[in-house]
Amino acid sequence: MITVAHAGATDPSAPLVVLLHGRGSHECEILTLSGHLPPDFAYAAVRAPIAEGAGYAWFANRGIGRPVASSLREHMDWFRAWLDGYAPVGRPVVLIGFSGGAAFAGGLILDDPSRYAGAGILYGTLPFNAGVPVTPGRLAGLPVIVAQGEDDTVIPRELLDRTWDYLRTESGATVTARRDPGGHGLTMPALLAVGEWLTASSPGR
Repeated sequence: MITVAHAGATDPSAPLVVLLHGRGSHECEILTLSGHLPPDFAYAAVRAPIAEGAGYAWFANRGIGRPVASSLREHMDWFRAWLDGYAPVGRPVVLIGFSGGAAFAGGLILDDPSRYAGAGILYGTLPFNAGVPVTPGRLAGLPVIVAQGEDDTVIPRELLDRTWDYLRTESGATVTARRDPGGHGLTMPALLAVGEWLTASSPGR
């Protein structure tokens, strides 16, 4: 059984924003972000499948920001089974992930870019060397917002830089990118920028 918390629009045809929490967190924590995001989207915060301390994780790690490929594959398939039943193809779906949730969101869009109307990669890395293609042009035309903390010491800097460079110069995505002062914590300016991005890019509309 998948645990999901909801907020925002209740119209089943409204664009769906799926919020993916960080490692060791849970769905109720990230759902609070929806209060700062446009109200005409439907928000669904999903609980990750692996128990991790007081919270949950999306995949097993072989190091911070480095998913075990088989675990990522298993849980992406688990997520897609839920998503395809919850939001049939044709309903716009945007993924917004923080930290470990950003890596999971990145894996999902790289695995099947056409399924999604956009993605937010917030304070995290794409899942490099984890069984999903990271080839030039892979995300052609996909609206993506990437936000990072200039002094983030949780996610290895090499992975943050590689994510930044790939999304902005190789992926083909339509990218909004920002780096803010601070570490591994979502700032209010970054969150407001996500809301502006949702409104301005109107993913899937």
